[in-house]
Amino acid sequence: MTGILPTYQRFVNGVPVPSISRRSFRLREKYLIVSVLLTFGIVWLGALFYLPEFKSSTSVNDSVYNVYKRIQKAGPELLMPPPLAQNDVGDFPVVGIVRHGEEGDDPHIVEDRNRLRAKIEEDMGMKVLERPQFDAAPSVSSSRGPSKAPVDALEEPAVGNNAASKDVSPSGPKAEASDKYVAVALTSDADPEIRHKLETVKEMMRHAWNNYKLYAWGKNELKPISKRAHLSSVFGGGELGATIVDGLDTLYLMGMHDEFREGRDWVAEHLHIGEVDSDLSVFETTIRFVGGLLSCYALTGDAVFKDKAAEVADALLPAFETPTGLPYALINPSTKVGRQYHWSGPNSILSEVGTLHMEFTYLSDVTGKDVYRQKVDRIREVLNNAEKPNDLYPNFINPRTGQWGQKHISLGALGDSFYEYLLKAWLVSDREDSQARVMFDAAMQAALDKMLRVSPSGLAYLAEVKYGRVFEEKMDHLSCFAGGMFALASTTLENSLSERYMDVAKKLTHTCHESYARADTKLGPEAFRFSGAVEARAQKSNEKVYLLRPETFESYFIMWRLTRDQKYRDWGWEAVQALEKHCRVEGGYTGLVNVYHQSPQGDDVQQSYFLAETLKYLYLLFADDSLLSLDEWVLNTEAHPLPVKNKNPLYRAAPPAPRPRPDDNTV
Repeated sequence: MTGILPTYQRFVNGVPVPSISRRSFRLREKYLIVSVLLTFGIVWLGALFYLPEFKSSTSVNDSVYNVYKRIQKAGPELLMPPPLAQNDVGDFPVVGIVRHGEEGDDPHIVEDRNRLRAKIEEDMGMKVLERPQFDAAPSVSSSRGPSKAPVDALEEPAVGNNAASKDVSPSGPKAEASDKYVAVALTSDADPEIRHKLETVKEMMRHAWNNYKLYAWGKNELKPISKRAHLSSVFGGGELGATIVDGLDTLYLMGMHDEFREGRDWVAEHLHIGEVDSDLSVFETTIRFVGGLLSCYALTGDAVFKDKAAEVADALLPAFETPTGLPYALINPSTKVGRQYHWSGPNSILSEVGTLHMEFTYLSDVTGKDVYRQKVDRIREVLNNAEKPNDLYPNFINPRTGQWGQKHISLGALGDSFYEYLLKAWLVSDREDSQARVMFDAAMQAALDKMLRVSPSGLAYLAEVKYGRVFEEKMDHLSCFAGGMFALASTTLENSLSERYMDVAKKLTHTCHESYARADTKLGPEAFRFSGAVEARAQKSNEKVYLLRPETFESYFIMWRLTRDQKYRDWGWEAVQALEKHCRVEGGYTGLVNVYHQSPQGDDVQQSYFLAETLKYLYLLFADDSLLSLDEWVLNTEAHPLPVKNKNPLYRAAPPAPRPRPDDNTV
């Protein structure tokens, strides 16, 4: 039998010489085998004691997954040079945000790098790599509706001073005022059906917030179908946390204490708007960020919110450096360069320059810095003194000349919130800002005389005026706030217009509800027309979308508070059911591409104002009147509540600055 080990035999003249078979290795072969075994042992021991994947993982699959995640995280860096800025919470670079002014920066290279990085995230579908760990609250991941959660939280105040109540104040430095707003949605004897409806809206907020936190934390908005960050929002792909800032006061009012605290801590640690090197809308940044932060300061007294609001406003101030003081539409906080939208030419937008007053005057009062009030008072002066065609305000005005642009007039897009702020600036000042109310009444009398129309079936609507004389028989969804606005105007001052205001308020709110009722989804279109047989329906494809907008629900809320007519609550509940059926997806809430389809396609965007406005108004609609009493609070155009001066103890005005003392040697 031939052995496995080699044998060796000597030959002499080709003849084999008998010899004993050798079953041992030569010395050099022994060295070779020993070396191989020794090397294998060293490699094995090294892997066991020094490679973290083998130490910590319990399976090969875990190790492979971790290695894959590291490669995915490093992937973008293989395609471009290292970024100029690093995310504070991880190694992955902040998309779209660079630190301006570092040596050797070429702005064109920086812009190209940011665009490439945003494109990589969009195409690869990369989720936010660094996100907080949390215990997800149970929620329904289908469109069947919310799960029934306990309702006990509805009776608990959001804050409390006695020892038995839970301390929900956020950690960190506090303002000198320690009193906080006590948010109680319902009394203990509330109707169980109302409890269920209120808790349903609260669960919707939980679903929207938890999915944003899971898939887009720190980014501005969420794509709920794709389950990733929305990089082309109004604030771009940077990490400004627009959804966090916009949703904080809603969380607070709903008693979602843990979520509020984690959002507050993100603001304190990561909101640095001065480092942003991209264009931001002065208007959007004011109503969402300055307004949202000031609201949280009023509710809690936490100085972090006041300081951050001032930081954001300071970043916007260079936009006001124009010959008239009317701000540019856009500002780059890093370069401090302002500019207009490319589509508006040299003009600023009426609704944008006229919707800064509430936030800037309140910021001056709580900080003691008058610069903010001076900026908006200058805007008021220019608009009040400008010659107005037929007492109407056109939608465009040139910040260099103070002259009106094209004669397009609307209470919808481009004009809406300017009129809203004339009324609300008067209300929030405890009616001291009489100029604002005079301007409001004059403008509304002209608008109702010239723009209010009635369809053949009796639906009232606010038409748009173009070129000073041509009417466009349509109404924007954005105009649907007007029902609530006219109702507030009617009930807060008794004058010759009061009765007409309330009549118009009821009719406009009814028309906006009809635009919902006539859609297959029972959600209203972006705009609806009145022409021939078509009434309160969209006709163009871009008008058939529903963008999770809140304006109709805002009017439902105010009309309920002021009239107590049950139909407004009924209409609001219809809307809740429609949102749950058509807009709720596993990853949050999406807008709709066509409200006239029974199974509409989603637009895959969860707007930040859905948390700030839409859900807040629906929640307030079913809450007790004591939650944000209209006598003590005024909601800005993003639904962030600001306290009424002199009437609300949480106004938190800063003490007046001490007068300079003359030198002792001065005579």
